[in-house]
Amino acid sequence: MKKITFIILVCVTTFAIAQEKEKKYPQDIDKKTEIKINALTLIAAKWIDVSYERLIDEESSYGVAVTLSTDDYETDLKYALTPYYRRYFSGKFARGFFVEGFGMLYSAKEYYYYDYYYGYEPNSGNETGFGLGISVGGKFVSKKGFTTELFLGVGRNLSENSYDDAIGRVGISVGYRF
Repeated sequence: MKKITFIILVCVTTFAIAQEKEKKYPQDIDKKTEIKINALTLIAAKWIDVSYERLIDEESSYGVAVTLSTDDYETDLKYALTPYYRRYFSGKFARGFFVEGFGMLYSAKEYYYYDYYYGYEPNSGNETGFGLGISVGGKFVSKKGFTTELFLGVGRNLSENSYDDAIGRVGISVGYRF
């Protein structure tokens, strides 16, 4: 009788734990899309940075960020298009710590160019370039689907005509997962 009671008790607790794991993040089952705005770049640099992210599974996602300048006098950047792929490392559904690989196509004001004989010469044109980089960050998602993420990244500019060898990606984004 003791063995039967013990076996029944073990089976009941096993089923209870299994059910608890499935319901741990029920808000994530059908939500695969996120729309976000980068509040840090909006406040600090006067750039509108809007992102779209699509979840592939609980550990990875891909997306694209579009950045536009709102002030031509204070910033060199005119626009940037940044596709990215993220890999999440927490046991939670597409949240927590992540590493991201990104590419960036941008257009910026070019004030000077380097001439071998005369040094730096004034230039008032635009420069278009491309770079690749890596970012790290963290994402937090509420039960209602609101998201907050912090990220920081750096990359290498692959354009030959550029005076900037590095590109950066930084942000504190808020958004909604649906």
